[in-house]
Amino acid sequence: MGLFDGVSKLFGGDSSGGDTGAVAGQLMGVLQQHGIGDVSGLVSQFEQSGLGAHVASWVGDGQNLPISADQIQSALGSPVVASIAAKFGVDPATATQLLSQHLPAIMSHLSQNGPAPD
Repeated sequence: MGLFDGVSKLFGGDSSGGDTGAVAGQLMGVLQQHGIGDVSGLVSQFEQSGLGAHVASWVGDGQNLPISADQIQSALGSPVVASIAAKFGVDPATATQLLSQHLPAIMSHLSQNGPAPD
């Protein structure tokens, strides 16, 4: 299976952040291929989709707001989701489900040293 196979374990039990960073880096690489660029670009993408409060909770202090697979699909669009799915060796529906479960933690990890770094 794909790289996302271990994501649940990573976020459930690994506090070092090393593997989280690897997953986050690969995800951001795919997003860059679609012109989203960096964390700021991803924040913008979600804000434009009406999910600004969600993404703000992920890059800010406090509890992360949940997001659904449908909201992920709507915010990122089919081409981006398809690329993410291909990168991680899963189908697009699984990719959106996994992103809905783990993107808030990935974004928190990427912004842990300050607001929305590049």
